[in-house]
Amino acid sequence: MSKDLTPAIERVLFTEEQIERRITEVAAQISERYRGRNLKLIGVLKGCVFFLTALARRIEVPLKIDFLAISSFSTKPAAPGVVRIAKDLDESIEGEDVLLVEDIVDTGFTLRYLLQTLASRGPNSLSVCTFLDRTSRRIVQVPVEFRCFEIPDRFVIGFGLDHNQLHRNLSYVAVLRPEKNF
Repeated sequence: MSKDLTPAIERVLFTEEQIERRITEVAAQISERYRGRNLKLIGVLKGCVFFLTALARRIEVPLKIDFLAISSFSTKPAAPGVVRIAKDLDESIEGEDVLLVEDIVDTGFTLRYLLQTLASRGPNSLSVCTFLDRTSRRIVQVPVEFRCFEIPDRFVIGFGLDHNQLHRNLSYVAVLRPEKNF
């Protein structure tokens, strides 16, 4: 994509080639872990769609896919908010080996909520795979078994991540210019 078309970008963090290579590596790790079992991928909408699709195509065990969507709200700017499920799963996960697929893990609050909620539904196993992990902002420690990239404390866009619902369709991950991040 031309730089003229994406003035919001400060710099590219991960190229399309780097992303493809890393997703292939992570998918191989997941395939090895779940060899001989069926796997259910649960994607957290909307940001995970690009990552989940690329990951699922490379996983070499039988799998099912389901989605949920969350919403959060806070009474204070930049403070952790209350998380709730806006769109629940279509099928039960009881007795299933579940891999929760996230686009980005940040403070850990949302992931903790999702893990507690899903664990209460009786899966056989429950693990987490994230495309991006921003550990520098972690407030709540949460288990992330599979990750593609760790990122700095900057606002990023592309490959499913957005700013005001724009830029999800970039084939790479880029740092958003600070003046565009409001």
